[in-house]
Amino acid sequence: MGKLVYLPAGRTNTEKIMKLGLFYEHQLPRPWKDGSEQELFCNALEQIGLADRLGFDHVWQVEHHFLEEYSHSSAPEVFLGAVSQRTKNIRLGHGVCLSPPNYNHPARVAERLATLDVISGGRVDWGTGESASLIEMHGFGIEPEAKSDMWREGVEQAANMMTMQPYPGYDGQFFRMPARNVVPKPVQKPHPPI
Repeated sequence: MGKLVYLPAGRTNTEKIMKLGLFYEHQLPRPWKDGSEQELFCNALEQIGLADRLGFDHVWQVEHHFLEEYSHSSAPEVFLGAVSQRTKNIRLGHGVCLSPPNYNHPARVAERLATLDVISGGRVDWGTGESASLIEMHGFGIEPEAKSDMWREGVEQAANMMTMQPYPGYDGQFFRMPARNVVPKPVQKPHPPI
């Protein structure tokens, strides 16, 4: 299938003019019926496969918890893993991976990002954030005034875990971990771009 591309004066057909991407929250309004969530996810996977074949540049998947109807996307790493096996070129973005340790322990963030980077052939982009929803924060024991410091500590240490061999351990304000070699290591060096 050929592409129709408009080229402004002075542009060649070898340079990209614009990057296109998709962003998924997996919204699912009520009423729900048996199979609604499965249908939602299967439709999204089909759409992303088509986008990859059409030359889209990236797909971003949110992470939210407990937000019925608004976002049924509590395990973006699982969804993006499925995407990685149905696509060849499109970049896979966490938009965002919640990084305060109460949401996701930094070692688990490092392991999941590196694994996705390995199985996708180095196509992961690491969007990270702290959340803004009280229903999510309080569900994981996070107080709003601490979330930024928790996020910073989690992101810094997850990045260290992907790059250090072995990781020397950490005794911080929000989590502790002994020295360990966190594996696998990502394809992209030093880690997927943030």
